[in-house]
Amino acid sequence: MNTLSLKPLAKNICFDSDTMTVELIDGRALIVPLAYFPRLLNASSEQRSHFTISGGGIGIHWDDIDEDINVEYLMMGYVDGTHPGNLRKAA
Repeated sequence: MNTLSLKPLAKNICFDSDTMTVELIDGRALIVPLAYFPRLLNASSEQRSHFTISGGGIGIHWDDIDEDINVEYLMMGYVDGTHPGNLRKAA
């Protein structure tokens, strides 16, 4: 049996007042509460808009607020990587 495995790769990101939507290159979208990422929650709209998609879509980086998100981990439910060793799975 062949199983198609699609690695989640970010294409774009957008925000509303409470959530971040990560658009993936395969057409899927992840909608995540900003409360899971305190640095993004407390950032201004302008700071949130200054992101870089790195590694062909495997990561997202905000230089202004020193935030990094691994898209695959985000898809698995891991949140709040703002402090070393604080990576945890969302409830």
